[in-house]
Amino acid sequence: MIELFKLLPGPAEAAVFAAAVLVLNATPGVDFVLTVSRTLQGGTRAGVAAALGINAGCVVHALAAAFGLAALLALYPAAFQIVQWAGAAYLVWLGLGMLRQAWQTRVGSAANATPAPRRSFAADFRVGLFTNVLNPKVAFFFLAFLPQFVPAASPHKTLSFLLLGAWFVVQGFLFLMLLVALAVRLSKLGASGWVRSVLNGLGGVLFIGLALRLLRERPVAA
Repeated sequence: MIELFKLLPGPAEAAVFAAAVLVLNATPGVDFVLTVSRTLQGGTRAGVAAALGINAGCVVHALAAAFGLAALLALYPAAFQIVQWAGAAYLVWLGLGMLRQAWQTRVGSAANATPAPRRSFAADFRVGLFTNVLNPKVAFFFLAFLPQFVPAASPHKTLSFLLLGAWFVVQGFLFLMLLVALAVRLSKLGASGWVRSVLNGLGGVLFIGLALRLLRERPVAA
């Protein structure tokens, strides 16, 4: 049986890895905004479902990077471009949906209209999953970031890579759960319809902006 300590970085490198993952998770981006916005719109269940979908997407990317699929995207620009355009289109679709929701919330509050029906748990999970899986930047992040912490003396580097990927997923999920709790608290403290409308509007603009930024990305040189 392979000893676990040989597969993972030493204490100092592990601390650096954990700190880097925390900084990356805390930097506002697609996952951050989606988790907060879905929690404010649909409550704890919606936020948890989106977070689970996001982390499922990270699992897909970690496995793809460990077994070389991310490297293939870098080697074949056409494949990268297909994923890139699909991811950007999905972000634009989400952004427009958030802008529409912001408008409907504002109009609905003014007219005392009934709230929109809640999404199912599976629907929020799918949104989180597709948002993450269709972002090639996440694939290249795993490909570039995780290998730096694979011990040089590891007897099974693929297994080390997978363990680091699992660490990243678990730590990321815990951070997203903290975001959900904070968003629920914010909602209880007075996230009125107007506040939610503003947050949806800002989130929609951010998603569309991220989509445009994504289209400017280029594959990592082989």
